[in-house]
Amino acid sequence: MFRGRSVHSIDAKGRISIPVGWRVEFERRSEKAPMLVSQDRCLALYPAEDWQAYELELLDKPRFDPSVTRIQRFMFSGAAECPIDKQGRILIPPTLREFAGLVSEVVVAGVGTHLELWDKSRFDAELAMTQAQYDEISASVARLGNAKDF
Repeated sequence: MFRGRSVHSIDAKGRISIPVGWRVEFERRSEKAPMLVSQDRCLALYPAEDWQAYELELLDKPRFDPSVTRIQRFMFSGAAECPIDKQGRILIPPTLREFAGLVSEVVVAGVGTHLELWDKSRFDAELAMTQAQYDEISASVARLGNAKDF
């Protein structure tokens, strides 16, 4: 399980450190390199097998539905294998750095099944919006029950 958050600087080559506890969790869950994918206004780092299961679910959707095609294009074209090096860093490809607006400070946030990588100012704005609408959002989530959404 991925929980908590930390702030890291991205270096000139586009690398950031992944905290040791989360590195151990990636190693425990998969022998393969994690997958880094574009997601909303941030990036998501998934254990390889979890991402593969997500891909299969997405591929199982009706292929001639334009919404399915669009989300598949967005998710699959924005995915890259992202090995963790011996210093505990990942290299974020330039296209994904640009997409997420990662320039200097990066928030690495545990969100249960995966990590999210955010530009710090975007993350702060997202948290502020969530806090401002907390009652409405929590009521909406309660209405979902056990529904599983993409």
